[in-house]
Amino acid sequence: MKNIPFSPPHIDQAVIDEVIKTLQSGWITTGPRTKQLEKEVAKIAHAEKVMCVNSATAGMELMLRWLGVQPGDEVIVPAYTYCATANVVMHCGAKPVMVDIKADDFTIDLEQIAKAITEKTKAIMPVDLGGMPCDYQAIQALVNDPKVLAKFKPNTPNQEKLARIAIITDAAHSIGSQYQQRPAASYADASVFSFHAVKNLTTAEGGAISLHLPKAFDPEVVYKELYIQSLHGQTKDALAKFGKNAWEYDVTSAGYKYNMPDVLAAIGLVQIKRYESETLPRRRSIFDAYTKALSAYDWAELPVYETEEKVSSYHLYLLRIKGISLAQRNAIIEAIFATGVSVNVHYKPLPLLSVYKNLGYEMSDYPVAQDCFHREISLPVFYDLNPTQVDRVIQSVVDAVEKVLGA
Repeated sequence: MKNIPFSPPHIDQAVIDEVIKTLQSGWITTGPRTKQLEKEVAKIAHAEKVMCVNSATAGMELMLRWLGVQPGDEVIVPAYTYCATANVVMHCGAKPVMVDIKADDFTIDLEQIAKAITEKTKAIMPVDLGGMPCDYQAIQALVNDPKVLAKFKPNTPNQEKLARIAIITDAAHSIGSQYQQRPAASYADASVFSFHAVKNLTTAEGGAISLHLPKAFDPEVVYKELYIQSLHGQTKDALAKFGKNAWEYDVTSAGYKYNMPDVLAAIGLVQIKRYESETLPRRRSIFDAYTKALSAYDWAELPVYETEEKVSSYHLYLLRIKGISLAQRNAIIEAIFATGVSVNVHYKPLPLLSVYKNLGYEMSDYPVAQDCFHREISLPVFYDLNPTQVDRVIQSVVDAVEKVLGA
C-alpha cells in the first residue's frame, strides 16, 4: 500500500494549464492575475480591499508596521500558535505578550487577553487555529470597553485615528470560515490569510491582507500605503511602469519586497473558483467521517468545528487523546507512521521554542496550551484523500492508541 501523506496540494490539469498560460503571457511578476485574485479573495472575505503578498508572515508584519508598532509596544498573541504570529511582533522590535487558549476549540482566551492589556498594548493578534474562528464579538467588545479605551496610548497617526487597540487576525488557516453567519475575517480590522502549499487554498507560497477598517479610514488609501510598502516603498510597480515614458517613479520609504507574482496568483485563481463549492465541502466530509468513527472511542476528544456561532474552514483536524502523557502521544504518532500514515502536531507552543524560552517565557504559565500540546495529533485532511484512505487513517489511529495504552 502507498503511504498516505499529510497535506499535499490539489494540483490538477486546470491549475497546470493556467500557470502555463501565465508563463506564455510574458507577464509573470505582479500584474493582472494578482489583481484579479485580490478581487476574488475580497468576495469570500466580504472585504473592502484585499492585497496579495508573498506570505501571511509578510502580511502580518506589514499591518503591524502600518499601525506603527515599534520598540516599547506590546502585542497580545496566543501561546498556542505557529511561530510566525509572534515573530512578526519581534521584527517590529515590540514585545509579544502571550496568553493561554480555551480548552474547547484552541482559540485565544478572552479573560486572559483582558488581564494582559496594558498602556503599551497596541494590537491583539488572535489566531483562528485549524480554521475555527475566535470569539470576535467578545474581542470587539473588549477593545471598545471604556476601561480599556482609557488605557490606550496612541503613538502614531494611524493609532490615533483608530483610537483603540487594533485587532489583526492571524487567519492563515481560516479563509472561508464563518462567524455569526458572516465571514470570520470581516470582524477584525485586518485578517491575514496564508496560501502556503499545505493550506486549503494555495498559491505555492503567498498570502493576502483582508481589510475591514473603521469608516475613519479610506480603504483605497490604506491599500495604496500597504502596496507601496510591499515594493520597497516604490510608488509604481512593474505593471504601472510598463509603457511609453512610464519609467519614472519615486521611493518614499525603506519598504520591503513582499509582493505576490502573477505566476503564483494563477494557481490561486483556479483554486478559488471551486473553493466554496468543492474544496470546503470535501474537507467537511473528511472531518465528519473522522468524527463519526472516532466518537465510538472513550479515549478520543474530538475537535469542535461547528457551533451555533461558528463554522470552521476545516483546515486541521485537531484530535486529542484523553489522559495521555507527552511520551505516550509521541509513541502513538510513531505507531501511526509505522503503518504508512502521516500525521502531525499543531503546534509546539511558543514558550517551548528556544528563541522564546531564552527570553524568559515559561510554559507553565500556559497550562491549557501545555495540556493540548501533550495530547494533540493532527490527522491528514486534503482534497484528494479518498474514503478508503480515510478508513485506513482511522484504523491506524485506533490501532496505535490501543497498542500504546493497552486498551
